[in-house]
Amino acid sequence: MRLAGKTALITGAAGGIGLACARRFVEEGARVTIADIDAAKGEAAAREIGAKCQFVAADVGDKADATRIVDAACAQWGRLDILVSNAGIIHLGEFLDLEEADFDRVIRVNLKGSFLVGQAAARRMVTQGGGGAIVNMSSITAVLAIANSVPYVASKGGVAQLTRGMALALAPHGIRVNAVGPGTVATDLVSGLAGDRESLHRVLSRIPLGRMAEPREIANLVLFLASDEASYVTGETLFGDGGRLALNYTVPVNDSAQG
Repeated sequence: MRLAGKTALITGAAGGIGLACARRFVEEGARVTIADIDAAKGEAAAREIGAKCQFVAADVGDKADATRIVDAACAQWGRLDILVSNAGIIHLGEFLDLEEADFDRVIRVNLKGSFLVGQAAARRMVTQGGGGAIVNMSSITAVLAIANSVPYVASKGGVAQLTRGMALALAPHGIRVNAVGPGTVATDLVSGLAGDRESLHRVLSRIPLGRMAEPREIANLVLFLASDEASYVTGETLFGDGGRLALNYTVPVNDSAQG
């Protein structure tokens, strides 16, 4: 049990990677608070996980909500040892047609939300003592760029640097801060690819392992960084991308992998 006796807060955990993280953490002995803006899905997720999980509805881009979910986690479990800032949204659109509101909305959730919840969690960890671990959800788009996803790309680049800055600032308090940078993961955010064979083929041609990641595979990386096994790791981004960042060409696609 790698997280026995630990408590965790995971944002954006009504589905996808966040929900997979919550399941893995509970499997490893943690008590978990999951937060999401989708109350119906979040409550259902908490019921499915069981007694070691509670749900709190929240908008991570709102400072009051960010503080409230940290308080709720501590009220339920007594302290906060781990934060996973996973909440994120995407907006697709041509750069020349982007509205200011679209850009602001993505930055508000993905980057500002990670800052607000991270700061609230870190303040509690410092007050209670004993250190802690924070894992931010970055992306391979912190390094690579996608022309029709500029707000998302900018937000994830920001998360990468936010992670480094937080790590340096919080190291004296024994709080480690790292990030996970997934490649393409089989979540609702990419579910549209399933019905578009050409787009799916294009995505898979850039992944040496020839398939998308499952949410649980990314959750395993988050688990490692949150656990004491990563006790000397801080300020780093661990990429789980099937080899994509190492690739400088395309690879043959196995049609059977497309379903």
